[in-house]
Amino acid sequence: ASRLGVRTDQILFLSETSLEAILAHIEKIDPKILILDSVQTIHSEEMESQPGSVGQLRECSNAIIATCKSRNMASFLVGHVTKEGSIAGPKVLEHMVDVVLYFEGTSAQNFRILRSNKNRFGSTHEIGVFEMGSDGMRQVANPSELFLSERPQTIPGSVIVASVEGTRPILVEVQALVSHSALAMPRRTALGIDQNRLCLLVAILEKRGGYRLYDQDVYLNIAGGLRIQETATDLGVVAALISSETGKTINPKTVFFGEVGLGGEVRSVPKAAIRLKEAQRIGLKQAFVPMKVAKEISKEFPQMDIIGIEHVRQLNQHL
Repeated sequence: ASRLGVRTDQILFLSETSLEAILAHIEKIDPKILILDSVQTIHSEEMESQPGSVGQLRECSNAIIATCKSRNMASFLVGHVTKEGSIAGPKVLEHMVDVVLYFEGTSAQNFRILRSNKNRFGSTHEIGVFEMGSDGMRQVANPSELFLSERPQTIPGSVIVASVEGTRPILVEVQALVSHSALAMPRRTALGIDQNRLCLLVAILEKRGGYRLYDQDVYLNIAGGLRIQETATDLGVVAALISSETGKTINPKTVFFGEVGLGGEVRSVPKAAIRLKEAQRIGLKQAFVPMKVAKEISKEFPQMDIIGIEHVRQLNQHL
């Protein structure tokens, strides 16, 4: 508590797994906030089933939620997650609560991503970025600078992509490595984006771009451990693959965004102005964007060299 700077006179701890005992203490103490860790270990003495079962989870959660709402008290139910990242145990818990929040990150990283999968009172597309320090977690005000702070400047296969999480623009580094495969079925490995999306973009590059990748291992990584879900990263992924395959280094002051269709065409994405403003804020000078976006908003950014791309074949001419 001293290390974290927490006032212990306003925090009470209770080691208890009985629902009835927990509710009795809530009646007695009347706290402002309840943090229950973990909800899967709580059990009601009126039920014979094991803790963590569907019946126990439903009964205990219902009782706690009803008690807290009747007292206008905020409650945080901490739960376990599986190796796949989903909440462990019955899915009934997710349907009962108002908000579901996930912390993403590993012990090897010093920052955490807070992501919402359900929110009855707001958007589920917002994220929070926090850095783990000796005094606890601190908010990262400029996540773009955090994710790009160690980016190499002269290595092929490294590009900057402008992503948007809710209303927050985040610039991330996409790293690609294309190398000759000694296997009958070359590897397609993706970290940070959907692997099926990577396979699709590789197929588009082969069919529409004329690149020979069928006998190449392809590895893709979003630096920093961030997970990107939107398709606006397509153009940056394609550029990183081309850069690694050809050995051409991309200008470190360049940003990419745009969706790539099955025909190789580059489609516009929403919130283009927000992405370009973030890129300009950290000092980037060039942007590869869908042609439609370039025609619509290039005049708003006279200090940036905005290049419109209609098809993935055009990328090799500019890189």
